[in-house]
Amino acid sequence: MVFSSLIFIFQFLPLTILLYYISPRPLRNMVLFIASLVFYAWGEPIYILIMLFSTFFDYLNGLLIDKHRDHKYIPKAVLITSVIVNLGILGFFKYYGFVVDNINGLFNLNIAIKSLPLPVGISFYTFQTLSYTIDVYTNKAPVQKNIISFGTYVTMFPQLVAGPIVKYGDIAYQMDNRRESIDLFGEGVELFIIGLTKKVLLANNIGLLWTNIKGAPLAELSILSAWLGILAFTFQIYFDFSGYSDMALGLGKMFGFNLMKNFDYPYISKSVTEFWRRWHISLGEWFREYVYIPLGGNRMGSLKQYRNLFVVWFLTGLWHGASWNFVLWGLYFGVFVTLEKIFLLKWLKNRPKFIGHIYTLLVVIIGWVLFEFENMYEGIYFIKTMFGLGKHMLFDGQGLYYLYTNAMLFILLILCSTPFLNNLSSKIKDKLKSISVIAMPLIYLLFLFLCTAYLVNESYNPFLYFRF
Repeated sequence: MVFSSLIFIFQFLPLTILLYYISPRPLRNMVLFIASLVFYAWGEPIYILIMLFSTFFDYLNGLLIDKHRDHKYIPKAVLITSVIVNLGILGFFKYYGFVVDNINGLFNLNIAIKSLPLPVGISFYTFQTLSYTIDVYTNKAPVQKNIISFGTYVTMFPQLVAGPIVKYGDIAYQMDNRRESIDLFGEGVELFIIGLTKKVLLANNIGLLWTNIKGAPLAELSILSAWLGILAFTFQIYFDFSGYSDMALGLGKMFGFNLMKNFDYPYISKSVTEFWRRWHISLGEWFREYVYIPLGGNRMGSLKQYRNLFVVWFLTGLWHGASWNFVLWGLYFGVFVTLEKIFLLKWLKNRPKFIGHIYTLLVVIIGWVLFEFENMYEGIYFIKTMFGLGKHMLFDGQGLYYLYTNAMLFILLILCSTPFLNNLSSKIKDKLKSISVIAMPLIYLLFLFLCTAYLVNESYNPFLYFRF
């Protein structure tokens, strides 16, 4: 089940909200926990056992660490066990085939690979349960003694499938002390509809263009078609993922939670470093807190800082998928972030802002080619086509048709990738408060109606981050 489906919007969500709010406050975590299990089990009932194991396992680990906090060895042994078991489960389901495939290729073997479906959201909830054990061990968060409250944290359906990755320390107080309100619920509804609109009306529509261009023979692409295609994917992945994150934040507010923002207009960035402070913010913070800083961060000299950066970016790439193109994508950004640490940021500060914008967008767009093409030879070929390296026409009839039929959509996507429309909406609300009180709900209802109309006849409604 995904948020952008009619069964979720008009059946699962209303029923869950009703049961949640008619329940006494002490039972609301239980309602949310059960609803989250139903949500997760909807498509993959067998894999709910893995999530429940992770939940109970790390709940017990937290209790053991807290109980033996004064012991010299037990807390550390429990922490190490938690890390090994959690990463072992993630590694088996996500990287088993990748490892065996590379062993076969390296040693010319023919070890059979059993195809295992990737449990939805395993990368996200594994990092969340790990953060709990680490935070309890380092005294950054209190131990949770209520198994239902802890289970709610791990399985909470608003952010279970694709984040944001919620560190336990950031939400510990809210688990048992949050206060729902009409205003917070209203904010949640607005955010959910905004996210749904991003996903259904923007990401899905521009995604069709990328699907058509990527499906064409690479040798027949014009330079124009290649650029239109990767720009389409650049917008699709942003509005797909940020739309899902907005829906997650909105759902959280409906149940009284304030979850962290996961995107902050990344395509307006003036450096790659800034881009990664605005894109998938929760993942960046997780790696910073639990990998980069424990390795020494920037406290042990420049060379070790650069080493730490490359470790983080290698892991960031590998976290996204069991394929070498993701590793290459991660290391690619590691190179640029490191170069910016060394000299590029200083150089960019003394240049007009548009130079930083152009540089960042070029780096990011080329990065999306590496990200999207699992076959790296095809990815490199596509990049060559973009820059006219080969026998490719500058434009052709197909490319001009794609440009003509999607021009208005591209303009809308560009505007929605910046704070412009949000700022304009805020100004209108401030100046026309009496009118906006009536007009804004009607606008949101219109968006919901348009999304529903699209989903009734849906033929293309992918969710890109399901595979991660």
